[in-house]
Amino acid sequence: MPTPAEIEAHVDATSALIGLPLAEAHRPGVLHYFALAAGMAELVMAHPLTPDDEPAALFLPVSPPVSDGDA
Repeated sequence: MPTPAEIEAHVDATSALIGLPLAEAHRPGVLHYFALAAGMAELVMAHPLTPDDEPAALFLPVSPPVSDGDA
């Protein structure tokens, strides 16, 4: 997991690289969600893949079930 200083450095470098200014008011939220995404990525990367693991040939999204309260 990256440290808070590493996250700040990455966000600053990336925003400069792509020319996307980051308003100071938005900075805390961006840093928070970047750290959250980094934590999720760490969980995914911790799961080892085997030679038998393959991506799905076709992805078909499924609509969530409708409950009586949604109608």
